[in-house]
Amino acid sequence: MLFNSFEFLLFLPIVLFLYWFVFKSNLKYQNSLILISSYFFYGWWDWRFLSLIFISTLVDYTLGLQLYKTENLKRRKLLLGCSLFFNLGLLGFFKYYNFFVDSWIEAWSNIGVTMHASSLNIILPVGISFYTFQTLSYTIDIYRKKLEPTKDFIAFASFVSFFPQLVAGPIERATNLLPQFYKKRTFNYEYAVSGMKLILWGLVKKVVIADSCAILVNKIFENYQDESGLTLCMGAIYFAFQIYCDFSGYSDIAIGTSRLFGFKLMRNFNYPYFSRDIAEFWRRWHISLSTWFRDYLYIPLGGSRGNKWFQLRNVFAIFLVSGFWHGANWTFIVWGGLNALFFIPLLLTNKNRNNLDEVASNSVLPNVKELFQILLTFGLTTFAWIFFRAESITDAMLYIQQISDFSNFMPDVIRHKKVIPLLFLFIILEWFSRKQEYAIVLDKKYRTVFYMLFAFMILYYSSVEEKSSFIYFQF
Repeated sequence: MLFNSFEFLLFLPIVLFLYWFVFKSNLKYQNSLILISSYFFYGWWDWRFLSLIFISTLVDYTLGLQLYKTENLKRRKLLLGCSLFFNLGLLGFFKYYNFFVDSWIEAWSNIGVTMHASSLNIILPVGISFYTFQTLSYTIDIYRKKLEPTKDFIAFASFVSFFPQLVAGPIERATNLLPQFYKKRTFNYEYAVSGMKLILWGLVKKVVIADSCAILVNKIFENYQDESGLTLCMGAIYFAFQIYCDFSGYSDIAIGTSRLFGFKLMRNFNYPYFSRDIAEFWRRWHISLSTWFRDYLYIPLGGSRGNKWFQLRNVFAIFLVSGFWHGANWTFIVWGGLNALFFIPLLLTNKNRNNLDEVASNSVLPNVKELFQILLTFGLTTFAWIFFRAESITDAMLYIQQISDFSNFMPDVIRHKKVIPLLFLFIILEWFSRKQEYAIVLDKKYRTVFYMLFAFMILYYSSVEEKSSFIYFQF
């Protein structure tokens, strides 16, 4: 069930009505409703995968209780290992089985050995990369004694399957989200209004900006051999905005929907394209995943401790694993490696934590230095996005090679008249809202007009543009 679908438009009000008017006086009933609604929401795609969520929930719930009961270090490590093996094994099988098989066969073929192996027709369960990491945070935090396990199975199952963020995050920590299922929740009008604003802005990002860009991106990347260099540059830029508006739009809707139910989710994006270096970009992009890798992989590996070679190893490990997390394709690993290479100069010069404040914090516009830094960072990020979007490394390299052909750089026809003004207005709106939580915190005088305009744009583009699923559903 998509957030931008008619089915969700019917589903959400019904669940909210039952939640606040029928079961508002009973916390267990509310949690049970969330659990049932979440399973219905997820089962709308494919009911067969509900068993995976249930088994994952049951395993980590049981292991969490056992971890808390024992003080024996060897047994605790064994129990944690069971959780890691089960969750990562589940993820590895469904997401990476065919990738490893095909890579193995290709490696042998490169030295002249022909091998045959059958690839399974494995369907990737939607959201498996997200909810496996969410359950892992639970058992790891119990192992570290940062969290006590819950004995309330309904609350835990609701935490794992919470439908607003089940499919594409944010990847919530058990320490933040799980305790919220224990507390009585009362309707807060102002909090609900902020949630509706986030939903509205998220739909604008997805339906108006991302889906408009997607049409051009698909045409350009699928026919890059026939396009001019400048058109290919624009295609990469369009994809940069498509993936940002698509993914951050989903996060906004997820966070906003959660607020309607009285839950607070972590922020997942913080105007990343206004970053002045790659380090700042990754502090502002997909924050829930970046901080997950930081806390559960980077720091355990040693973090920034030790000599520079040790630190470089850890940085490369984080970015390569992050790339591999995104998908079973060498393109994602290259994408992660490129971001690591962009990060290294900052690490070597100890400048990776230079830009911790807001850009142009004391002025309306950035100065020349800040503008150059923003454009450079965006350029590097967009270049890496080419590998993220391409079907293969070969396609990505040919795409870049085609851009470099200056004999065919200028386009024959300007075809992007509708999208460019939209992106321009979007950038302006985000820039003047960069110090706010979201981009439509408006003055009361103009608030109603803008909300009506945004609603009209959503309805208009929903009717005329091609609908597309959220990009991160494939991960």
